[in-house]
Amino acid sequence: MGVTGLPHEKVLVLDFGGQYNQLIARRVRENRVYSELLPYTTPLEQIERAGYKGIILTGGPANVMAKGAPTVDRGLFRLGVPILGICYGAQLMAHLLDGVTGETEVGEYGSTTLSVSTDSALFTGVTPNTSCFMSHAYVIKHLPSGFRITAKSPDCPVAAMENAITRMYAVQFHPEVNHTPEGGRMLRNFLFEVCGCKGDWDMGDLVRETCTALRGQIGESRVLCALSGGVDSAVAATLLYRAIGDQLVCIFVDHGLLRLNEGDEVEQVFRGIFGAGFHRIDASERFLAKLAGVTEPERKRAIIGEEFIRVFEEEAGRLGELDYLVQGTIYSDVIESGLGDAAVIKSHHNVGGLPSNIQFKGIIEPLRSLFKDEVRALGLELGLPESLVRRQPFPGPGLAIRILGEVTREKLDIVARADAVFREEIAVAGYADRENQYFAVLTDSRTVGVMGDERTYAYVVALRAVNTKDIMTAEWMRLPYEVLEAASHRIVNGVRGVNRVVYDITSKPPATIEWE
Repeated sequence: MGVTGLPHEKVLVLDFGGQYNQLIARRVRENRVYSELLPYTTPLEQIERAGYKGIILTGGPANVMAKGAPTVDRGLFRLGVPILGICYGAQLMAHLLDGVTGETEVGEYGSTTLSVSTDSALFTGVTPNTSCFMSHAYVIKHLPSGFRITAKSPDCPVAAMENAITRMYAVQFHPEVNHTPEGGRMLRNFLFEVCGCKGDWDMGDLVRETCTALRGQIGESRVLCALSGGVDSAVAATLLYRAIGDQLVCIFVDHGLLRLNEGDEVEQVFRGIFGAGFHRIDASERFLAKLAGVTEPERKRAIIGEEFIRVFEEEAGRLGELDYLVQGTIYSDVIESGLGDAAVIKSHHNVGGLPSNIQFKGIIEPLRSLFKDEVRALGLELGLPESLVRRQPFPGPGLAIRILGEVTREKLDIVARADAVFREEIAVAGYADRENQYFAVLTDSRTVGVMGDERTYAYVVALRAVNTKDIMTAEWMRLPYEVLEAASHRIVNGVRGVNRVVYDITSKPPATIEWE
């Protein structure tokens, strides 16, 4: 269960299955307004009780006229709460309020010129002729009663509409993406001009309210924290320690899939923070045995997820009664593992990979509703050193998902050493302190090479470096050729079993940051 201190001022983002929907929630939070992303199936009574300041209906892949298309109770539009419909959400608003939608003769995909009515509260301060990002094959053909058109594009006569009296607004385009340059202003207008939000949510409030909620839930029980050494689990553990003190026991499971020398580094840092409450378990042989012969990525994740739980259960039995398991699950893990009707991108070992028969009273995930940059900000608020909070993200399954194909000790040694070289060259070049993520991947391909006048047949290592703020989107880094050359030279000459290095220049989307 997620446990997060929620402020009184909240905006609801109703998810209709689009892949950009998490960005809407994040854009709202960037304005210091707390947002909740919930599935469109959320009961109307629950929404009404929550007292939201505003509601945003997101995009989605469906046609509102199709049988079984995602929808909401019409009563949503009678709550008196300001509503903004985006893309599918705009069409759904029109449809449920007795407007007419239909297929367009010319679909719009990508950057589009937009003409807006600047007398609309939604477009206050927006350039009359601006750009926006469109992605649709259906449009609003006839407005619902009481609405007026507030924006047009060359192929979309109703690019935006509004009923200012009922405070209902709709846009056919996506203001949440960077390809709509003034989209941020539009969302701010909705939050502050239409909804009347104050924008006073901060991490201090989150810490206080979450600690109160945790103490109320846990009571006198003892809690086991799954500590991987990464940013997420470190912040989760510190937050729990702030809430319940010595009732927390932290177990670091060294599954043998860590980066070079990382097990020792993690132990040194966290034993200093948690003292006798920190326990390191060497389970490398156990995990390798379970992964033997496994090549499918989702199967790897499931095996690792289950084995983590089994180790934690055994340690809980050894350490005495421990009722709850704490994990550092964050919002991007939940999104990529599938939320509501959103597609599953890849399951995460701590979300989709958990076994159903868990011997704990419950699972506590205090960061489940936070994005990566918010987790970092929370860590600083809790007093963690910046060197720890800003460290490179590392997936729970570790190097197992940076090795394509079967995981073996030989492959682990190759990728760990190649990764260490690449990270060192990144640091020397001055890129280590930025919002970057970088690592090496061992492909399952071998190629012919020549070393010392002799033929070789060895592995290909791929280098991956991206710039990302929230993990949900990422741009590949334009590293100088000199940095790539130095890394390639050192890997090929210093890591046995590799004779070729390539660089991944794909952004997210369409790729993910990790290869598996």
